[in-house]
Amino acid sequence: MNLKDSKLIAADRNEVWQALLSAEVLQQCVPGCKEMSGSSEEGFEATVVQKVGPVKATFKGTVILSDIVEGESLMLSGEGKGGAAGFAKGGAKVVLTDEEGGTLLSYDVEAK
Repeated sequence: MNLKDSKLIAADRNEVWQALLSAEVLQQCVPGCKEMSGSSEEGFEATVVQKVGPVKATFKGTVILSDIVEGESLMLSGEGKGGAAGFAKGGAKVVLTDEEGGTLLSYDVEAK
């Protein structure tokens, strides 16, 4: 599954960048994420609940940030195991650009 979109955020780019490095903010950005802890330097541990066919599965795994260009872009990669539901893996390229009225956050997600 691929998803590409962008959102205008009414905040300056540095404020948006700092928020992206926060476990609390990242948790809100990942659909179905129930828990996230850790740091941008060492990686994050996450618990995500998703519906897989007729079954609701809980995936536990890791999220890491890479290809970091300070204040501009990063790659967010995650993978997790969901018991009988199997394995999930995905990533998102996130790019920030200055726009009138705030910061444009563009993302390109690939989930497997």
